[in-house]
Amino acid sequence: MALSLRDPMSMERTNLLNMAKLSIKGLIESALSFGRTLDSDYPPLQQFFVVMEHCLKHGLRVKKSFLGYNKSLWGPLEMVEKLCPEAGEIAASVRDLPGLKTPLGRARAWLRLALMQKRLADYLRLLITRKDLLSDFYENSAVMVEEEGAVIVGLLVGLNVIDANLCVKGEDLDTQVSQPPHFTAILDQKNYVEELNRQLNSSVHGLQGRVDNLEKSNSKLIEELAIAKNNIIKLQEENHQLRNENTIILMKAQQQLVVTQVDVDVELDTFKKSRQGLDEMYNEARRQLREECQLRQDVENELVVQVSMKQEMDLAMKLLEKDIHEKQDTLIGLRHQLDEVKAINVEMYSKMQTSDDGMKQKNDMITRLEEKTNQITATMKLLEQRLQEVDRDRWTAEDGARKFKQDFVNKADSLQKQVAQREKQRLQLETDLKIEKEWQQTLQNNLEKERDIVAQLSAEAQQINGLKKEFHRLQDENSQLTGVCDEQEQALEELGCKLSESKLKIEDIKEANKALQGGQIWLKDKDSNICKLCEKEFSISRRKHHCRNCGEIFCNACSDNELPLPASPKPVRVCDTCHALLLQRCSSNAT
Repeated sequence: MALSLRDPMSMERTNLLNMAKLSIKGLIESALSFGRTLDSDYPPLQQFFVVMEHCLKHGLRVKKSFLGYNKSLWGPLEMVEKLCPEAGEIAASVRDLPGLKTPLGRARAWLRLALMQKRLADYLRLLITRKDLLSDFYENSAVMVEEEGAVIVGLLVGLNVIDANLCVKGEDLDTQVSQPPHFTAILDQKNYVEELNRQLNSSVHGLQGRVDNLEKSNSKLIEELAIAKNNIIKLQEENHQLRNENTIILMKAQQQLVVTQVDVDVELDTFKKSRQGLDEMYNEARRQLREECQLRQDVENELVVQVSMKQEMDLAMKLLEKDIHEKQDTLIGLRHQLDEVKAINVEMYSKMQTSDDGMKQKNDMITRLEEKTNQITATMKLLEQRLQEVDRDRWTAEDGARKFKQDFVNKADSLQKQVAQREKQRLQLETDLKIEKEWQQTLQNNLEKERDIVAQLSAEAQQINGLKKEFHRLQDENSQLTGVCDEQEQALEELGCKLSESKLKIEDIKEANKALQGGQIWLKDKDSNICKLCEKEFSISRRKHHCRNCGEIFCNACSDNELPLPASPKPVRVCDTCHALLLQRCSSNAT
C-alpha cells in the first residue's frame, strides 16, 4: 500500500478509476431521470467521453512516424476490428467519414458509434484480454493493462440501458474537446476522488448497518420486553404470596399478643394473691414481736419482784447473756437478709424502669411492692429501735439482776422454758424468711420469662416492619418496572415505525433500481396516494407496492401476483392487469 501511494502511475490509475466510476454513475442516473434519448450536447455525456479519452491515453506509448512522434488512440481501437468482426462496420464507417482527418478524431467517432451500438463494453473487454497486443501500444503501468482497466470495462456494461442518438458527421472531432475547468485539478488531486467514493460507500454501508442494527435492536427489545413481562408476572405472584404471608404473620402475632396478655393477667392475679399472703405473714411477725415485747415486760416485772434470788439470777443471767448474744447474731443475720431484700428490690425496680410501655401495669405493681417493702423496712426499723430499748432495759435489768441474783434462781426453770419457746419462734421466723426468698426467686424467674416474651414480640414486630418495608420496596420496583416496560413499549413502537419506514425506503430503492435497469417508467411514491385499480387510499395498514412490469403503484390486494420478467428471471410482484396480460402473452406464445 505504501509503494502504491508513492508510485505516481498507480495514483493516476486510481484517480482515473474513481473519475470513471463517478462519470458513469452520474451519466446513468441523469439519463434515467432525463427520460429520453441523449444527444451530443448532453453535458454528462461529454464529460464521460473526456474521461474515457484520458483513460485510453494513460500510459500510451509514443510512436515514431515520418511526421514526428505522436500518441494515437486510433491504433489500439483499430485492433478491435481484428478481434471482433462485428466491429468492422464501425471501423469502416469511421474511415468513410469525410470530416475526420486525425487519428484522435477517428478514435472519438469510434467511441460514439460503439456507445450508440451498446457494444462499447464488449469491444473494450476483447481488447484488454489481449495483453500481447496492448503491450505494443501501452506501457506496463497503463490503466488498460492493469486491473483498473477491467474494472472500468465492467462499469461500462451499465451504459447499455442508455439510448443515445449522436450525430458524428456534423461535429468537429479533430480539434481538442473542451474540458471542464475543474477536470485537470481533479485529476491532479490524489485523494479527492478516493475520499468522495469512500464517503459514498460509507454512507451506503452506514445505512445498511443502521437497518441491521435496527432489526437487531428490535429483536433484542422484543426479547427484553418478553423477559420484562415475565419478571412482572413473577413479581406480581411474589407480591401476592408476600401479602398472604404478611396477613398470616399478622394473625399469628395478634393471637400471640392475646395469649401473652391473658398470661400476664393471670400472673398479675397470682402476684396480687402472693403479696396478700406476704402481708399476712408480715402482720403475723409483727404480732409475734409485740407478744415478745409483752413477755419481756413481764420478765422485767418478775425480775423486779424476785430481787432476793441473786445466786440463781447469776446462773440465769449467764444463760440469758448467751441467749441474748445468739438473738443478736440472729438479728444481725436478719438485718443482712433485709439488706439483701432491699438490694433485690432496688435491682427489680431499676430493671422494671427499663421495660416497655406495655408493662406499665407491672411497673405499678412493682411500685406497690416497693411501697410495701418500704413499710416493712420501716417496721423493721421500729423493731430495731424497740430492740435497742430492750437492750437498754436489759442493761438496767442486769444492774438490777446483779443486785437481786439470789431472787432469780427460783425462776430459772421458767426462764428456760421461755427461752425454748423463743428458740422455736426464731426457727419459725427463719423458715418464713426462706419461704419469702423462694417466692422472690420465683417472681424474678417469672419476670425474666415475661421479658423473653416481650423480646420475642419486639423481634416479631421488627420482622413485620421489615416485611412491610420489603413489600413497599417490591411495590416501588413493580412501579419502576411497569414504567420501564411502558417506555420500552413506546421505544419499540417508535423503532417499529422507523424500521417499517426504512424497509419501505429500501424496498422502494431496490424496486427503483430494478425498474431503472429494466427501462420502464417507475412512478414515485409521492405521485400517488390511492391504488390505481381499487382506488383505495394508502395508509399504514394499506402499503404502497410497485408493479415491476408497468411501474405503477398498487395496494397489496391488487398486486399479490408474482411472475418472472425479462429484466428479472426470478418471480417478482406484478399487478392484476399485468398478470393477466403476461399470462395471455405466454399462452399465445405457447400456441
